[in-house]
Amino acid sequence: MEKGDSRPFPGRGDCCVYLLRCKDGSLYCGWTDDLARRFGDHCRGRGARYTRGRGPLSLVYWESVPSRSEALKRERRLKRLGKARKERLVQAFGRGREADKT
Repeated sequence: MEKGDSRPFPGRGDCCVYLLRCKDGSLYCGWTDDLARRFGDHCRGRGARYTRGRGPLSLVYWESVPSRSEALKRERRLKRLGKARKERLVQAFGRGREADKT
């Protein structure tokens, strides 16, 4: 998470999809209903197997969605995107602009 980011952070119980940047530059996509807890789990090595040993991790993108079902659908769509498209999402998000919802 970046210090000073004024973007509303999803609260506990709010479903969202997110992208983490790993130390090796790769991006990990997931969904949760408690982003702060889940990010902490990843950082402590208790998140996804993929992120273990790839730290430090940075939370570079998140997007609130209305339900668990929508989160799973959106996660699937994000995972199908190529790295260049994911990087564009991250860049737009970092500039505070609404990211292209592909």
